[in-house]
Amino acid sequence: MDYKKTNAESTTVTRDLRLMEEKTNNLYESISIISKRANQIGSEIKEELTGKLAEFASHTDNLEEVFENREQIEISKFYERLPKPSDIAVHEFLDDKVYYRKPVIEPIV
Repeated sequence: MDYKKTNAESTTVTRDLRLMEEKTNNLYESISIISKRANQIGSEIKEELTGKLAEFASHTDNLEEVFENREQIEISKFYERLPKPSDIAVHEFLDDKVYYRKPVIEPIV
């Protein structure tokens, strides 16, 4: 998914917990689903950022030479301005864009 074009808010927003509870009939289950999705989103964004920054990495270990790469700084600033993974996950969950399932537990006979 393209997280750069998400409609999730990047600021603090008050959420109605009843809307989250309606999806699964259990608030704690909804929060668990959202947190697992936020972890997935966070790791995907981190991999993408690491890959982009690795293109600019210098392979010299000299402490006296510090290079400021303008493109690297701009990429970092862009990723800092993105909404947090938890905000994106809540937005996806409330818009029914998250697939989840409950395992069927059969009674022991």
